[in-house]
Amino acid sequence: MTGADKNESSRVIRGMITKGVGGLYSVAPFPGESAEDELLCSARGKFRLDGIIPLPGDDVTVEPDTEAGVASDDPRFVITSVKERKNVLIRPPLSNLTYMFAVIPSCRPRPDLLTADKLLAILEHAGIEPIVVVTKSDLDPASAEELRHIYATAGYRTFVLSAVTGEGCEDLTAFLAEVASEAEKANGSVRAAFAGVSGAGKSTLLSKLFPTLSLKTGSVSRKTERGKHTTRCTELFSVPVGDKNIYLADTPGFSMLDFTRFDFLPEKDLPMCFREFCDCLGKCRYTGCTHVREEGCAVIEKIGRGEIAKSRHDNYVAIRDEIKKKPAWKRDKEEKERTKRKEPRV
Repeated sequence: MTGADKNESSRVIRGMITKGVGGLYSVAPFPGESAEDELLCSARGKFRLDGIIPLPGDDVTVEPDTEAGVASDDPRFVITSVKERKNVLIRPPLSNLTYMFAVIPSCRPRPDLLTADKLLAILEHAGIEPIVVVTKSDLDPASAEELRHIYATAGYRTFVLSAVTGEGCEDLTAFLAEVASEAEKANGSVRAAFAGVSGAGKSTLLSKLFPTLSLKTGSVSRKTERGKHTTRCTELFSVPVGDKNIYLADTPGFSMLDFTRFDFLPEKDLPMCFREFCDCLGKCRYTGCTHVREEGCAVIEKIGRGEIAKSRHDNYVAIRDEIKKKPAWKRDKEEKERTKRKEPRV
């Protein structure tokens, strides 16, 4: 091995995973690293043994793969470490997000507030700042205003938008530019995603806000999609916002979030995931108050004063009931079995 080969083989590059398909990963090097273009990488086998699945958004270290093949689409780099995550989501599979924009249509389809509140609760539990985006305001302004009132009252930054008329789009773009600038000053980056039910108008909105995004998604390399064409996956793209850039995930739409099948959060943490409940916790008449219907419940009293939307409390009860369908002993048993089998964790 020559001196140049030794230097090449010992080179370590820091970056972020932007996409993973079929065991191969695209990694965007951080500014100042020796590489500029995205790198096609495999992952060390130790990750599987340790039960770790690398995710888009992960901060990683990458090194040249001295055992790589010679084919043009063979990965020439290998992910050697995954840094500790600030947060992680199961669905969509992402890590280290700064913001998640929860997209709720004012109509067509009818707004599914239970699914929206499930998503918000998951984000609160994960420590990701939720931003509510109400779309299709041009089709039903009254419904859009009602949704804005519900979630603004709950304490969420809420934007009402129309991708057709452009209403509200400038406000959201200005917000993104502001947070991107603040992140840059702190030597960080904004990693965000838009998520919502299928048909919420997310793709149309993203095309309106970020015209270059549709070009990137249309021309993305297929190197990591060997064999049969892969269905849509979660991917992070660098998109311009003003004179800054953010990383934005284009996530597939979903139809439901199953709290019985997936252990998104334990029942005891649910009240803290409804932020308008938080100033009531510990102030109820009974120590073990479930905030469902008890006399002297501070949450119920706040609803009576119009400070919590009835739909939010109804959905809290529905989510709680869904979590309780699977007994705690069964959840514990499943977790022990997963650990015993060394199933990959995210």
